[in-house]
Amino acid sequence: MTNPLIQLLVLAAIAIFLILRLRNVLGTRDGFEPPQEEAPVAKRRFEVIEGSADEVDHDIVDLVDADSPAATALAAMKRAEPSFGVHDFLTGAKSAYEMILMAFENGDLSDVRPFLAEPVADAFQSVIDHRKAQGYSVQAQFLGVRETTLASAEFDAQSGLAEVSVRFVGELIAATRDAEGNVVDGDPKTSRKQRDVWTFARRMGQDDPNWQLVATG
Repeated sequence: MTNPLIQLLVLAAIAIFLILRLRNVLGTRDGFEPPQEEAPVAKRRFEVIEGSADEVDHDIVDLVDADSPAATALAAMKRAEPSFGVHDFLTGAKSAYEMILMAFENGDLSDVRPFLAEPVADAFQSVIDHRKAQGYSVQAQFLGVRETTLASAEFDAQSGLAEVSVRFVGELIAATRDAEGNVVDGDPKTSRKQRDVWTFARRMGQDDPNWQLVATG
């Protein structure tokens, strides 16, 4: 047997071996095979998720019950002013709470007056004036807001006036001293929690983005 013939037989054997290996790994396809359809369960699941995203505003329902009057009012506010975000509002309200509370404790409302409705500003100022008349001074250190919860919301579609009440739990160290330096209220070494419900108001759709504190409780 000549060398060319031997080489030909060896190459043929290798080719047959490779074909058999490929058939084992890849399988075979005989005739026409239609493409497989998507699993019905997966398709239904996608449709449900897609529909929910269109119907549910988590900026609202994550904070209040979807069927509550507060949810209805908040949705109306967002229709009147599409840029309004409830979570963003609560973030701003939390900052305003600390700023206004400490201004009151320190006896100087000048920086926060634009955020106070006139009756609230007058009430705060009367307490500050009374403390000064008594010779009292307050030492206060704010430790943080431990809880911020949306309590209620109302919206007047005719006037565009929105009111949102927020429940705060703040923690601070505060002590009131008389003219001689004696502590007459609070404790300069022990923190205390302060619970407040503040109501903020604003006319939706106006250029001024600031809310005003209109009631405290």
